[in-house]
Amino acid sequence: MSQLDYIVVGSGINSLVAAAMLGKRGNKVLVLERNAVPGGCLRTEEATVPGFVHDVMATTFVLFTTSPAFAALGPDLARHGLEFCNTKAPTGVVLPDGRHLILTGDRAANIAAFDAAAAGDGASFQREMDRFGANAGFVFGLLGGQLWSLATMKLVAREAWKRGLRGLASFFGEALVSARPYLETRYRSELVRALFAPWVLHCGLNPDNTYSGEMLKVIGFALEMAGAPIARGGAINAVRAFEGLIAEQGGAVRTGSEVAEITIDANGRASGVRLANGEVLTARKGVICSVAPGQLYGKLLPAAKVPAEVAEGVANYRYGKGDMQIHYALKGKPQWAAEGMADVALIHLTPGLDGVSRAANEAERGLLPAVPTICVGQPAALDPSRAPEGQSILWLQLPEAPRTILGDAAGEIAVDADGRWTEAVREAFADRVEAILRRHIVNFDEIVIKRRSYSPADLESMNVNLVGGDPYGGYCGIDQFFIWRPLKNTVNHNTHVPGLYHIGAATHPGPGLGGGSGFLLAKALR
Repeated sequence: MSQLDYIVVGSGINSLVAAAMLGKRGNKVLVLERNAVPGGCLRTEEATVPGFVHDVMATTFVLFTTSPAFAALGPDLARHGLEFCNTKAPTGVVLPDGRHLILTGDRAANIAAFDAAAAGDGASFQREMDRFGANAGFVFGLLGGQLWSLATMKLVAREAWKRGLRGLASFFGEALVSARPYLETRYRSELVRALFAPWVLHCGLNPDNTYSGEMLKVIGFALEMAGAPIARGGAINAVRAFEGLIAEQGGAVRTGSEVAEITIDANGRASGVRLANGEVLTARKGVICSVAPGQLYGKLLPAAKVPAEVAEGVANYRYGKGDMQIHYALKGKPQWAAEGMADVALIHLTPGLDGVSRAANEAERGLLPAVPTICVGQPAALDPSRAPEGQSILWLQLPEAPRTILGDAAGEIAVDADGRWTEAVREAFADRVEAILRRHIVNFDEIVIKRRSYSPADLESMNVNLVGGDPYGGYCGIDQFFIWRPLKNTVNHNTHVPGLYHIGAATHPGPGLGGGSGFLLAKALR
């Protein structure tokens, strides 16, 4: 390709959104991916046996289908074959003793179910969702807008005028509450607390982290409203739809193209990239990198071009817990001991709020959790094309895995002194997970064909931006979020190099399949 306007490094959801949005404005964009397949964490493979289609990493698109990026690109992507499959029961929870609860897309049904768990909890849920609904424009404006901008200043000023300064301070004070006190003061039922508590893990947080309570409101609102959609045929079909749209606009997605360096012209502006094979590509308007901060400032930019304060910020950047994935091919549909789970998209197996907190704390201290929180996805219940007729798959995510293993909280698994994830440790931990799964699926042993596990180290080997297997682009605590993400001196998605921009999970508005940073940057560029 000649006369490129923009080069995008990395091909995850934010890169694809940025390229498609810029292409709609007539820009010619080239997306470069170091791996043989595009998509970043959108990776679909027959990972177990032929005929069983697994999303190896990310699978649920609720943040995308409710995003401004989808509002702008959805019809175009549909033309290129993207379809979503959904369910009326997005999530549920099962406790070790078999007690269970399901969140559906029906508010009245949810109120009744919560009240059955504890009198008054249904009314409390109604009140919380109504309050959040009234604040949704403000909350999503902050979560999805350019924070350093006139638009955000006006948004906050309007809220201050409407609420008064004391009222605005009250709103932000309430938003900082962690999930534990939020759940304990709103809901009497252990089941309702257990239903919501694991979801903070999917935000890169723990139940005791500041503002995790606010994220539970966001998630509860989104799941009830939009469900837990997945791409028909696999997440790869979302990537293919983007590829088709970008090609239609005159751009391209090129795989097997590892970027070795960002090139800087005589005026100090980013002018393009040099690939690992020596090829040099130039871009008239800029270079956009969807990579971890260490990749951008420690590898792609020459050290001489990185100011001391930036280098210090990158050195102090912290990563969160690792992630582990387990996939099963099944010769039949799972029969859950808990009633009503057959069509639930995402089920958490957990002892409850304290169990989530305990397992997360163990992982943060470098221990394999004794009782991990297990997120069980049932893609074939939404999209039967994922498995041969009458058969099924399971998608398991373990968001409480140590990046470096210092020990086993249960004292049962021997770990190496160097803290590495070995195959033996990975499979022993998967056995622990499977033992829990077996207690809840009554026909488990009869239907399992094959298991495939991916440790945090395996995930990092597939995607260098998942440092230590952290799928959220870095720790998501408040000191490393919002206007402080990824660095304390970060201003939106700009870098200190003119024409060089930074997007992805490590930048505002953070992780997830919403495509937020790609969308925000594309809106700001010509």
